[in-house]
Amino acid sequence: MTAVAEAGTFAVRGGGSRPLAGTGALLRLALRRDRLMLPIWVIVIALMVVSGVGSLETLYDTEAERAQLAASMAANSSMRSMYGPVFDHGIGGLVAWRFGTFAAVLAAVMSLIIVVRHTREEEETGRQELLSSAMVGRRAPLTAALLTAVIANAAVALMVTAGLSGLGAGGALALGLAIGGTGVLFATMAAIAAQLSESARLAKGLTSGVLGLAFVLRASGDAGTADGSSVLTWLSPIGWAENVRAFADERWWVILLIAAAVAGQCVVAFTLAGRRDVGMSFLPTRPGPAEGRIATAGGLAWRLQRATLLGWAAGFLLAGIVFGGMASGAADLVGDNEQAREIFQRMGGQAALTDAFLAAMTGMFGMIAALYAVASVLRMHGEETSQRAEPILANAVGRLPWAAGHLAIAFGGAALVMLLSGAGMAIGHGGELPALLGAALVQVPAVWTLAALALLLYGAFPKAAVAAWGVAGLCLALGWIGPALNLPRSVLDLSPFGHLPKLPGPEMSWTPVVLLTALAAGLAAAGLAGLRRRDLQT
Repeated sequence: MTAVAEAGTFAVRGGGSRPLAGTGALLRLALRRDRLMLPIWVIVIALMVVSGVGSLETLYDTEAERAQLAASMAANSSMRSMYGPVFDHGIGGLVAWRFGTFAAVLAAVMSLIIVVRHTREEEETGRQELLSSAMVGRRAPLTAALLTAVIANAAVALMVTAGLSGLGAGGALALGLAIGGTGVLFATMAAIAAQLSESARLAKGLTSGVLGLAFVLRASGDAGTADGSSVLTWLSPIGWAENVRAFADERWWVILLIAAAVAGQCVVAFTLAGRRDVGMSFLPTRPGPAEGRIATAGGLAWRLQRATLLGWAAGFLLAGIVFGGMASGAADLVGDNEQAREIFQRMGGQAALTDAFLAAMTGMFGMIAALYAVASVLRMHGEETSQRAEPILANAVGRLPWAAGHLAIAFGGAALVMLLSGAGMAIGHGGELPALLGAALVQVPAVWTLAALALLLYGAFPKAAVAAWGVAGLCLALGWIGPALNLPRSVLDLSPFGHLPKLPGPEMSWTPVVLLTALAAGLAAAGLAGLRRRDLQT
């Protein structure tokens, strides 16, 4: 028997009697690998919630204004579907209303990324098999991944609780637990998906699909009722976080409901993990045709990324319809509050409030589309590190043609999803199709700039490629909470989106559009040059 086989046998025996052996070492490894990503996620989520106190105190500085806002939300179904109902019109209640749902969604996204990264991705790349040749228990990798997610969500909960404790310790703790608990809930859900699926991409897709469904259920339920009591709201884990009712006669038993769901999903995940081999899954990939039908590198790139692109396209179209329908209710929400009107105008740039709302939403679509573009570009990095690119490039396929297929989907797909978001807003708003399509397309050069930066990092500095996510996240944070915090123009201009004309509106400036397009082209050319010269990663 070879040394490798002996080591494998030893690991299996050790894992059978000690299924959690090596958990501490794997946890330390996971925290080390995520030492940059985790703090950024935690700080952004917590800062988004805590910083809302100052902005809301400035916007609604009197009891009468806050009461008027709560009454407006109770009568505005479109805005309730976006933010949820206002359970209390104190500053704490308004913070929970305005930021609680979105913070819970971000915590869920962070958690599913962490768990899939340290479970299915490790198996997909072959690293888990190498680690399992040591004294590592069968359930240790999953345990370490979940503990990493728990630590991240606990940090978010602690920062939110500490930052809002001045508004009331009970309410601050309830909101922190609701956000962190939602993150842990989706972490355990991602753990189940990682056991069922055979690829990290499918595991993320399954969990993201459940998250999207949860948000839609919550939005549909809140649109129908003003007190969060809809059956649809209670069918959604996002709705559970909302119904904790932080700063409004907290419902602590809902926290216990979240904890029970977490415990149940943990049992399922660990049971499944103990019944499969490393690299295997309960939903095997469907075998392809007997004869290959992919003749080009571009065709292979399309085959690998088509499902992701179609999912993003459908999501942007539906979201565009929803936000387009909300545009007519923006004026009712803001009313005569000039400070709130200024925030929409800072985000949207035009005097007309409806146009400002549509411009702000279009800009938000652009920043989210940048996440798709970065992910699509970095798919090449995943293909390379998993050693699937090397057999292709060993044949009569050059690096540039191979990259061109993925880049066509990344850059072209970004333009497509933006067009669909504009079309969706026109459908929801009931007109202005040319204006809204133009507003959507104006965002594309900024999206391309971030995609090209990701290409530069991957092509020239592959070990730093993950930093592209940090840049995209920073731009999203600046666009999302920057105007509400009244950040100076010089800070907002750090994002390429800060230089674009705000449409729909009467004025169009072509200079920033042309300059950003040229910048994207230059960054992409530099990235391709670096990819052509460097060695492949092993």
